[in-house]
Amino acid sequence: MRKITVFTATAVALLAATATAHAGSLGRPCTAAPQTDWLPLEQLQAKIEAQGYKIQKAKLKNGCGELYTIDKSGSRVELFVDPTNGKIIGQL
Repeated sequence: MRKITVFTATAVALLAATATAHAGSLGRPCTAAPQTDWLPLEQLQAKIEAQGYKIQKAKLKNGCGELYTIDKSGSRVELFVDPTNGKIIGQL
């Protein structure tokens, strides 16, 4: 019985953490600035590459730059970037 309780508590904690990451990164824009103030996608990519990420795919969506990358340790990371300045807002 104790194993089930521990497993259930762990599963709930993981789901809550995942939901929080999605809520903080997806579903809301990274900026409210007009698209005319955004940097070109190539410049956003260059700013992220300068921080040591290897970009596999990039797009602008819902007021955010979404970049699918490999970090310095070789892990896949999805970055959400403010398109006006290249600042990383969140990651999954």
